[in-house]
Amino acid sequence: MTDISYQSQPQEVEASLGDYFALLKPRVMQLVVFTAVVGLLAAPVQVHPVIAVASILFVAIGAGASGSLNMWWDADIDGVMRRTSKRPIPAGKVTPDEAKVFGFALSGMSVMMLALSANLLAAALLAFTIFFYVVIYSMWLKRLTPQNIVIGGAAGAFPPVIGWVIATGSMSLEPWLMFALIFMWTPPHFWALALFMKSDYDDAGVPMLTVTHGRKSTRKHILAYTIPLVVLAVGTAFTSIGGPVYLVVALVLNALFFKGAYDIWRRDEAQAEADDYKVEKSVFRLSLWYLFLHFGAILAEALLPAAWGIWA
Repeated sequence: MTDISYQSQPQEVEASLGDYFALLKPRVMQLVVFTAVVGLLAAPVQVHPVIAVASILFVAIGAGASGSLNMWWDADIDGVMRRTSKRPIPAGKVTPDEAKVFGFALSGMSVMMLALSANLLAAALLAFTIFFYVVIYSMWLKRLTPQNIVIGGAAGAFPPVIGWVIATGSMSLEPWLMFALIFMWTPPHFWALALFMKSDYDDAGVPMLTVTHGRKSTRKHILAYTIPLVVLAVGTAFTSIGGPVYLVVALVLNALFFKGAYDIWRRDEAQAEADDYKVEKSVFRLSLWYLFLHFGAILAEALLPAAWGIWA
């Protein structure tokens, strides 16, 4: 951890179940579960429902373990940043040691149980994902380089690959297309947030791009990453996990997202401050729907043939 001054509120009451659940970062967990489910169902191999549900549960627990360990390590800066100051540790509801033990326990359990319910390759990928998020991103990259979000985004991109491997026990191109979609989406998503969360990263000493290279450069980077993201997202429509439904969704979403990134690039800070970062906030909100709807379209393409067969 850094030398940022940090003092949590004194722990006056025993932590509740809700406090421990908050350590799991449930909002992040929702995205992990959803993309893992899409990866599993998009695979060309059917999985017994009990095995599928159990395996996804262990992936979710592994994601939650990562969140708990991340909060343990980042307790010092979480107490400084407005966006994270109400998390269980800075709020004094859970101690850092409790979060650490909780995270390590869940990590071991999730990996072992996924190996038993699915296969060793899926368990190895889950273990690597936890390691990548906690060690490579949280402990190393986050406080070292403005490219923290770019490289660290890989941790959030593994769930569809794990889902695919749960079903097939092997690798192929398709899950890595889903991986690339999340990986390329992550930088413009977080940089749009960083633009209007003006002082958080400065106060915490986190070398976000807005801090190290300035806001004008960040705006350029958002557009620069959005262009290949658009190409990748639309191009996926012409692969085995794409199709007409996905193509329509991708064309609409990427037209809107590119326009938003272009509008961010054209603006300066004076314009942004004048309307309270209206465009940046709009693009950030769109980015939340962007990933969900793309993966929803992949899921629809996977399920529609079976549904059509039932009704035909």
